[in-house]
Amino acid sequence: MPGTVVVGTQWGDEGKAKVVDLLSRDADVVVRYQGGHNAGHTVVANGQKFAFRLTPSGILYPNVTPVIGNGVVIDLPTLFAEIAMLQGAGVDTSRLMVGANAHLIMPYHQQLDALAEKRRGDLAIGTTKNGIGPAYVDKVARDGLRVQDLLVPDRFRARLRAVLTEKNAILTAIFGEPALDEGEILARYLDDFAPRLTPYIGDSVAFVQRALRSGKQVLFEGAQATFLDIDHGTYPFVTSSNPVAGAACAGAGVGPRDLTRIVGIAKAYVTRVGAGPFPSELKDEIGNGIVERGQEFGTVTGRRRRPGWFDAVMMRHAAQLNTLTELAIIKLDIFDPLPTIRVCVAYEIDGLRVEQYPAFQDALERAVPIYEELPGWQSDTTGARSVDQLPLNAQRYVRFLAERSGVPVTMLGVGPGRDEVIHVPPSFASPVTGSAA
Repeated sequence: MPGTVVVGTQWGDEGKAKVVDLLSRDADVVVRYQGGHNAGHTVVANGQKFAFRLTPSGILYPNVTPVIGNGVVIDLPTLFAEIAMLQGAGVDTSRLMVGANAHLIMPYHQQLDALAEKRRGDLAIGTTKNGIGPAYVDKVARDGLRVQDLLVPDRFRARLRAVLTEKNAILTAIFGEPALDEGEILARYLDDFAPRLTPYIGDSVAFVQRALRSGKQVLFEGAQATFLDIDHGTYPFVTSSNPVAGAACAGAGVGPRDLTRIVGIAKAYVTRVGAGPFPSELKDEIGNGIVERGQEFGTVTGRRRRPGWFDAVMMRHAAQLNTLTELAIIKLDIFDPLPTIRVCVAYEIDGLRVEQYPAFQDALERAVPIYEELPGWQSDTTGARSVDQLPLNAQRYVRFLAERSGVPVTMLGVGPGRDEVIHVPPSFASPVTGSAA
């Protein structure tokens, strides 16, 4: 039962879409298992740039059936815009399947998200205001509307009426905003959206399980990353779902023994968007250079990402949480001009050296990074297609990350394009201690 999970190991934006795109060449099914359209995945294929927010990036391969699983919350305007974009590029979208039990992001979710974030003032979380959190709140509160409800108009009307009564009371009484019009929402969702979505709706759980039982290659991709996980991330500066590898089981409807390969994705450095603790953050010209060379601006929001040195303490924790079998390091080329590179190998907290990622956030906020310095290579790596074509200091850097992370490195990204990648032989960058899995 060959199930592969691709998971971000930092604070997102690690380049998961690039790796999913590469692995999709040999996949039969690619499943998005959680999150919403607040996470952007960018793929450069044949010189054309595709920005995905909901659709699994594996849709670019005709051999792949892309599936949006039940664990995803779906903004239908965004989904239809992606479908139109793909169709305009000549991509067959008829293969797309949308899980019947996936929840819908409704207009009131987005409005309440924006209003609540504004009301937080200086305590704002940094949400994208796309309604992801409120949609997951309603899902847990059993007030959500699901994809399958669109197939039964009477049920959709009844459920919307019940929920909208409460949401309008909040909008008017608490925020002083006008109430949303039930008739307008019904017309848009039942008359416009439902007929357009119906051809894509299916039993995604049964489909994925059949694929696994028949020996097909199934690839699971999540949004965001390990340290934005609602349970394991830097709360409250997190997303509203579980991006960790284990959530692929719940979001897609498979069992733990269906997962045989777990690929962690990391940049050669670290970035995060919005507020929250960041021990290895760079607030100097080196950081500005990383942002400029790496084009570290959000695909969805356009916000500047906060840069920092690679954090091996975070990586070891991510390896344990996800039981990583391997690691892909992306954007190695961004370090090409630097004479010296640092790696955070431990923290100093209250005068003590700490190598275990702290469970208590106040400790993380006090953490001072302890670095080891490595010499840079100051030469172009973008043309390298094998590890022996890399400068020796770049090779040493990759080996160092593998050893400090405890996970073998199997892939290196040296540019944004599909072909700008190095597949690393097992003997090159496997940690002395073995895989974290």
